Amino acid sequence: MSRILAIDYGKKRVGIAVSDPSQLIAGGLTTIDAQQVLTFLAKYLTTENVECIVVGLPKQMNNMPSESMKYITPFVNSLKNKFPNVRVEFFDERFTSVLAHKTMLIGGLKKKDRQNKALVDEISATIILQDYMESQRMKI
Repeated sequence: MSRILAIDYGKKRVGIAVSDPSQLIAGGLTTIDAQQVLTFLAKYLTTENVECIVVGLPKQMNNMPSESMKYITPFVNSLKNKFPNVRVEFFDERFTSVLAHKTMLIGGLKKKDRQNKALVDEISATIILQDYMESQRMKI
């Protein structure tokens, strides 16, 4: 099988998570500068077989897209153009940052480590990916 990659896209930083080849386990991969994400993905996709890229869909509590869609939509269009053989999907990312902070707290990370925004973004991408994979299993 091939991997699924998840992206928590932000203006400054992008959290990236990836599944194992059997698509059972999500793990944080890295957090990179938003300007470098397409270059990073181009390199990664030459060495790993990825069938789908899942991008966190920011929604407000009323289920309407958030203001950040104005920069996420062009990014997703760039993804689709640059990697036409890889399926790109949105997946609801509401509360992932809150869950990431709770995960860090439960995991016993010190306050200084919990303030690391890059780590929060990577964990958020991991949560997006795990939730996405669970939703796909529920469809079967």
